[in-house]
Amino acid sequence: MSTEKGNLSIHSENIFPIIKKWLYSDHDIFVRELISNGCDAITKLKKLSSMGEATLPENNEFKIEVIVDDKEKTLTFIDNGIGMTDEEVKQYINQIAFSGAEDFLNKYKDKANEDQIIGHFGLGFYSAFMVAEEVQIDTLSYKEGSQAVRWISDGGNEYEMSESDRTERGTKITLKIGEEGKDFLNEWTVRSTIEKYCSLMPVEIYLTNPNKEEPQVDENEKDDEVKEPEKPTPINDTTPLYLKKPNECTDEEYKEFYRKMFMDFKEPLFWIHLNMDYPFNLKGILYFPKLGNQFDTMEGQIKLYNNQVFVADNIKEVIPEFLLLLKGVIDCPDLPLNVSRSFLQNDGFVKKISNYITKKVADKLNSLYKKEKESYEKFWDDIHPFIKFGCLKDDKFFDKTNGIVLYKTTSGDYVTLPEYLERNKEKHENKLYYVTDETLQSQYIKMFKDNGMEAVIMDTTIDQPFISHIEMKKQDIKFARIDADLTDTLKDEDTSSEEDNKKLLEEVQSIFKKALNNDNLNISIENLKSEDISAMIILPEESRRMQDMSKMYGMFGMDSAMMPSNESLLLNKKNKLVKYIIDNKDNENTDIFCEQIYDLAMISHKQLSPEAMTKFIERSNKILEKLI
Repeated sequence: MSTEKGNLSIHSENIFPIIKKWLYSDHDIFVRELISNGCDAITKLKKLSSMGEATLPENNEFKIEVIVDDKEKTLTFIDNGIGMTDEEVKQYINQIAFSGAEDFLNKYKDKANEDQIIGHFGLGFYSAFMVAEEVQIDTLSYKEGSQAVRWISDGGNEYEMSESDRTERGTKITLKIGEEGKDFLNEWTVRSTIEKYCSLMPVEIYLTNPNKEEPQVDENEKDDEVKEPEKPTPINDTTPLYLKKPNECTDEEYKEFYRKMFMDFKEPLFWIHLNMDYPFNLKGILYFPKLGNQFDTMEGQIKLYNNQVFVADNIKEVIPEFLLLLKGVIDCPDLPLNVSRSFLQNDGFVKKISNYITKKVADKLNSLYKKEKESYEKFWDDIHPFIKFGCLKDDKFFDKTNGIVLYKTTSGDYVTLPEYLERNKEKHENKLYYVTDETLQSQYIKMFKDNGMEAVIMDTTIDQPFISHIEMKKQDIKFARIDADLTDTLKDEDTSSEEDNKKLLEEVQSIFKKALNNDNLNISIENLKSEDISAMIILPEESRRMQDMSKMYGMFGMDSAMMPSNESLLLNKKNKLVKYIIDNKDNENTDIFCEQIYDLAMISHKQLSPEAMTKFIERSNKILEKLI
């Protein structure tokens, strides 16, 4: 053919400079697009061969080769797929946005089952100009008698076509890298980009560097001992594990796939293998990593693929937000992607996919609970933040999993909400007591245990909103922190008259308010079963939650210190120290004892301020000195 020059025909509203500069959010995406196009070309040829419309040589091995030549400042992509004739180059390259993949499928859709073709829009090729100052195509069609074609463009609206000297079937795309793309003359950069986007592509991909020095051969090694050069290893895995059926996969294969995909050498707790063909095609594996209690800083990674081509991490339209705490791979060829193949179009179909994934996760958790209860309990401390977050974010997930939410008790076992309420119904009907800090609240825990009562441990960030959510969903259930109030179960019978109790209360209020220099302090006195406890701090549940909310959210800019405090000092009538103070209110040590009792009660309730802690330590030393 003679040399032909012409102008590119714009087949859509997108003009070339927009494609070059703004269509793709990440410049490295051109590697994905060009390799995807090569993969498409091979997929098309395989389809034609299966239909008897193309003849392949024996021992044909399909592959894509990427060549980094830092000396010549070129980056080359070669495939041995279907190739193009000069007319096809004019149609698919010169007419921007005329999708070759779409045209191919329309032509052959009635002749064979539709193999997945990666490309949809015909724009991927032009992403090369984000890094190249000139692009050259050399292509030879699979059709007998075809003439190889060369196409060259410098990124403007003009191109040049002529005959090519290419003799092998397929397409070679050579990028003369400009200043904007110089990073892609580094072999490591190209390799890492291929691994990012193309590590699971269905065609073997090889990366070579003609300027790379070969390893030196030991001169003392005999000729007959020189080993044959090893066969190059493809960068990618053409048959990722999720393409297999679940019953064909071993536990070790699942773990190895996890290590390879996420470079995480801690074993996952368990996994869910997704395998669906109808009403949409979706495959993948979701892993539950070991979360621990660092829920607020934990972020998982779910890689979304389209026909084994990486699209993006953690796309919230497909992956429900609470599932983003997991790690995994999801491949859905039916995703309605936009032209840059990076973002989803707004489509109700996407919501169906999201709902399916949520259902499968809930089903797996229920199956574990019913069939492997012991393992489920072992996992619970790691997975409970994820499940609780899911219950908060998704009503359907809550409906499916709220019955398998476990509560770790101060007795050391795990129970469901109904189980806790049933075994504690004689002590406190429809009320669930909880602990947020086992160390600070140890005094209250001991009181509960001594009286045959138990609380549940809820000490992570997610627990406070989860408690409110449960109360909203189950309005007959109420939660109260273990120091929120004093149940009758912890009180002993009081034989004193009402008048005597009133007089005693007035007396201790006068003594303690004077000693603590606090006329606003709420003070009460009760006959507790335990004589060892001198005093407790009681804070109503509603007041504590308001304080917690103000701290967490800085509600309306309000300082938590400005919140009215409803904390009460509860004194124990039976305690010897309290009795001594009442009987010796004018003693020189009474004030210091009152201060010490108050701080001891406060330490079991919350951390003292630095100033209060300093005074507590100094006072403790003074009390010890009095014993000398």
